[in-house]
Amino acid sequence: MELNSLIFRCFASGSSGNCYYLGTPHTGLLIDAGISARTIQRNLREMGLDFHNIIGVLVTHDHADHIRAVGTLGERIHIPIYSTKEIHEGIDHNYGVMEKLRTSRRFFEPETEWKLFDFTINTFHISHDSTDCVGYVIDYRDQRFMIATDCGEPNDKMCAYMRTANHLVIEANHDEQMLLNGPYPTYLKERILSPKGHQSNRTCGQLLRDNFHNGLRNVFLCHLSKENNDPNVALQTVSEILEDGNIIPGQDLFLKALDRVTPGPIYTLDNDIITEY
Repeated sequence: MELNSLIFRCFASGSSGNCYYLGTPHTGLLIDAGISARTIQRNLREMGLDFHNIIGVLVTHDHADHIRAVGTLGERIHIPIYSTKEIHEGIDHNYGVMEKLRTSRRFFEPETEWKLFDFTINTFHISHDSTDCVGYVIDYRDQRFMIATDCGEPNDKMCAYMRTANHLVIEANHDEQMLLNGPYPTYLKERILSPKGHQSNRTCGQLLRDNFHNGLRNVFLCHLSKENNDPNVALQTVSEILEDGNIIPGQDLFLKALDRVTPGPIYTLDNDIITEY
């Protein structure tokens, strides 16, 4: 692995917590911090890193499973916490954040390009029932990484960025039949299925099929529900829809369902399709 390689690792992805590392082998970003600071540190140390290697946390929205550790990271460890004004206001009022952000808060205007270290960052709005919700598009050298989690109804800006991304983390939250036949109360099923809820495997597959381009190398399915989804079901549904569009996982792109609670491998993101054995 070269010192300037772009690497990605999922620490956790699901309703019990979300956190991702994106950067180089020596400097990087966290996207969301919905697991404990101690767990994040342990995962970083497995990579030969620690908190001093983290230049910032990018927050997608203010639900507890995405922000649980931001107070500790921001105020005790002094890592800048980046998000929109509205998301920061939501963090202020979230009961799950025991230590409130003061000196570590950093604001950006959504849909306005900005730079952090060697990363160029763009954002786009996502329809979700939080105070505000954004997806991130992060450029490093000649690689474009995009993350869209907790997606309700897709929008044109999100689709346009998908058509330019080389590496994509995208929500495949639930199988619709598993959700409808599952144990959740009606109000929660309706919330998940609403335009401000979560994206199904089927919608995810259709989005990928309709916005696929030859530069898209690697796709990671994120935020899978424990009760209403299964990694094999998600992969099968998305793969079948892609194959209907003559897009073959393993040949035209790498497709992986991220684990909900177990840290994943370290992936090098470049112009090649990842191969796992």
